[in-house]
Amino acid sequence: MERVVYQQMAELDERHWWYRARREVIADLIRREARPPENAAILEIGCGTGHNLAMLGGFGHVDGLELDDEARALSEKRLGRSVMRSPLPELSEVSDRHYDLVGAFDVIEHIDDDSAALASIAAKLKPGGKFVMTVPAHQWMWTAHDVVNHHKRRYSKSSLKRLIDSSPLKLDKIGYFNSLLFPLAVAERAASKLCGREDADVKLPAAPLNSLLEAVFRSERYLVGRLPLPPGLSLFAVASAR
Repeated sequence: MERVVYQQMAELDERHWWYRARREVIADLIRREARPPENAAILEIGCGTGHNLAMLGGFGHVDGLELDDEARALSEKRLGRSVMRSPLPELSEVSDRHYDLVGAFDVIEHIDDDSAALASIAAKLKPGGKFVMTVPAHQWMWTAHDVVNHHKRRYSKSSLKRLIDSSPLKLDKIGYFNSLLFPLAVAERAASKLCGREDADVKLPAAPLNSLLEAVFRSERYLVGRLPLPPGLSLFAVASAR
């Protein structure tokens, strides 16, 4: 990702509605679908500025992995210890068959060889361990935001399913989320393209709007994994090591 993306993440990851609500959605998904054991060994791949580490720490002992030096420094400050620097798909610093849970939240879309990435992740999980991932949905929603974030692709539900089915992992559950705000996002992106004013920056909305968007997105935590939601901005998948 470009430097500005990490700077915006560091500035907004505790205040912006998307980061705040997504953490709660992911936490409920892990609790309900991954069901890690008590004091689980957990790895977050691509932990960025470390804004998910405290949430994941509620499920066990968390290790982080991040390539960007400045973001990794922030993650280490939040975690209180070192964070690994080991790129996918090699993950050379990561022990095989060590983790009960591995998370990659909006990470796999950055990797050229996503099939090799999942094969490597599968090797780091204990037998029966869980991999939880999120990715951006719908290639037709590609914008300047994807370019600045150095995305290689956006996924359809079928393409994400094919990716996991062709890997050493066993797919447990897959679905959309951030669905309630999807029509608004489609309209906003269409208007931006028509007006020729695509903006890749992430901005903090005015406080009342920020709170409203957070409340709407956060409400999906009761639904994700329980009910098949209609198409959304993102996809999740939960998969098991064989």
